[in-house]
Amino acid sequence: MGTEKQQKYSEELKQTIVNLYHSGKTYAQIHKEYGVSSSALSNWVRKYSEVKIDDSTVLTANQVRELQKRCAQLEEENLILKKAIAIFTPHSDKD
Repeated sequence: MGTEKQQKYSEELKQTIVNLYHSGKTYAQIHKEYGVSSSALSNWVRKYSEVKIDDSTVLTANQVRELQKRCAQLEEENLILKKAIAIFTPHSDKD
């Protein structure tokens, strides 16, 4: 098994490293400077990235993902309702 010592990074340092990534540093540069694996950085980017909606609203990547799931669910429900309306709406033979 691997004998590599797993480093502990504080939440603040993780956020700082993610900010460095967003400001243009590559995975390779971050790995060289901080010893962070690309898989750890990828997880941190997903966890700590933020999306600014407007001056007073900031969402995390997790919140955006949840909103995307909810949107997909609502779109599916709307499609089902449209199909139900088509089934239950009487059609004339002249169409």
